[in-house]
Amino acid sequence: MEHITLLLAIVVVTALVFDFTNGFHDTANAMATTISTGALKPKTAVAMSAVLNLVGAFLSVEVAKTISGGIINEEGIRTEVIFAALVGAILWNLLTWLLGLPSSSSHALFGGLIGAAVMSAGWDAVNGPTIVTKVLIPAVAAPIVAGLAAMVATRLTYRLGAKSNTGTKATAKGYRAGQIASAGLVSLAHGTNDAQKTMGIITLALVTSGVLAPGSNPPMWVIVSAGVAIALGTYLGGWRIIRTMGKGLTDLQPQQGFAAQTSAATVILASSHLGFSLSTTQSCSGAVMGAGLGRKGGVVRWSTATRMFVAWGLTLPAAGLVGAAAEFLTKQGTWGIAAVAVLLVAGSAVIWSLSRRKPVDHNNVTADDLDAPAAPAEPAGVVTTAIAAVTPPPPAGSVAAVADEDLKTTIPTPGPTDPAAPPAPAAAV
Repeated sequence: MEHITLLLAIVVVTALVFDFTNGFHDTANAMATTISTGALKPKTAVAMSAVLNLVGAFLSVEVAKTISGGIINEEGIRTEVIFAALVGAILWNLLTWLLGLPSSSSHALFGGLIGAAVMSAGWDAVNGPTIVTKVLIPAVAAPIVAGLAAMVATRLTYRLGAKSNTGTKATAKGYRAGQIASAGLVSLAHGTNDAQKTMGIITLALVTSGVLAPGSNPPMWVIVSAGVAIALGTYLGGWRIIRTMGKGLTDLQPQQGFAAQTSAATVILASSHLGFSLSTTQSCSGAVMGAGLGRKGGVVRWSTATRMFVAWGLTLPAAGLVGAAAEFLTKQGTWGIAAVAVLLVAGSAVIWSLSRRKPVDHNNVTADDLDAPAAPAEPAGVVTTAIAAVTPPPPAGSVAAVADEDLKTTIPTPGPTDPAAPPAPAAAV
């Protein structure tokens, strides 16, 4: 600890700030579906997620070792490079949070790290095979695997529930309980995977400064501080992204929420055990879309999904460019480092002030006001409206029907015997 310089201390604090933004940026991964279906109240959900994120931070260090000794070559990398990388990751996290887009905090960090390292020492500073096997391949595979698993699980759940004519209300409540448990599992997995990324980046900074030997595990104070930072960020709640994942992608019922969260948690925990630093955001988003397609009559709002896919594709290069630009300034000396710090604070302040124009919090995160931030431009969509108009309702007495009635997740269509019912609107074309 006696070797920690002022610059290293700034880097450690900046890393914890990134961890904080990672927490509120990714709260939606665990709790968006639980909040949107009414299984938990918003504040209760984020409090539960925060505690389990903290617990998860102590379960493993495999991902931290991948980042601290695998993504880039430690030799020849200066501490300023880590600072520049974190600046790129933080600004991209805040920008996508402002837009309500569930992009990957992990890929923002990787992009910033790669861009800063290349600007500092050239392409030889990057371990290409490690990036391909432990970052890029999981980035493509994880949402597909989680989505397929959630779709199959959702269809199986509805098929089994349709055959049951007794105890349907109790079954629907059981799905709520299962959804809460699976949301807790996702939170635990998120803490295990994402908190380690900050542990890894701080450990890398300590190695480049000569405080730790190459290949060292994160010290206990690093593990504790990273766990606390991500838990505090989670409790703050990234309400804008929660709204997008809970209401913007598809309309979820408890059965779908349970299937989505269980599938995502399985993928995340398996990858953490193997040391794959995948994006929990992409895994959970893929699972939500798979669950939406798994219910008969369920649809995905592809306009929102397309914006999300674009953000995924831009995350690595965008954060990399910002990280490279920040590193270019830090190479100029003390004044460059100060300039980067000022730009980080100023950029964060501007984004925060813009978010206050149309705030989203626990009071309106589940509201149906389509003018609220992060709500889809076409809430039901052209195709969605047409499909919903011709989809038959679930069988009377089924779990789906009870869930619909109990949770009021769908709007009933006036029956033909109701003389006061207005004529049904024509489906958009």
